[in-house]
Amino acid sequence: MTNIDQLKQLRQETGVSFLECKNALEEAKGDIKEAKRILREKGKEIAESKVLRKTEQGIIESYLHPGGKIGVLLEVCCESDFVAKSGEFKKLAHEICLQITAMKPLFLDEKDISEEFLDGEKKIYQKQFEGSGKPQKVIDQIIEGKLSKYKREVSLLNQPWVRDEEKTIKDLINEYSLKLGENIKVKRFARYEI
Repeated sequence: MTNIDQLKQLRQETGVSFLECKNALEEAKGDIKEAKRILREKGKEIAESKVLRKTEQGIIESYLHPGGKIGVLLEVCCESDFVAKSGEFKKLAHEICLQITAMKPLFLDEKDISEEFLDGEKKIYQKQFEGSGKPQKVIDQIIEGKLSKYKREVSLLNQPWVRDEEKTIKDLINEYSLKLGENIKVKRFARYEI
């Protein structure tokens, strides 16, 4: 039997429907932390099933950091105008703008990073190990690890969310997709800084 207070708390903290919260709590045997993890996993599954649905509606969100030295423009799309006008969708767009302001991503996703760009980074890393005396195989493994980390740092969707580093921006979008019941995509962004 699900405790009504736990159900209310989970619903308030996640924004997911009562039925989904109830099912997650029952599966987690009343453990709220585990129920949140279950909801996150379901969010990923649902988002993946919606990925082919068209996202022709949405908003362009802007953010100007206090002091006027940093600005962000962001295009976030969804399936319906109804969701695009909702407060939850606008909140998501604002959170992503704050992420872009703070973390300075260069690309939307890791797949958008060109090989030419990565080759430049590899050369920098190779230079760092010149004369180190380490075997080339070890150096190559270290460089691959550094490149993997660098790709996560410069791609918006793979960055840890500044408010909760256990979630990536992709996870955050999946949570909102579960809440709002629609496919949500970040199409593009621009960050300006003086």
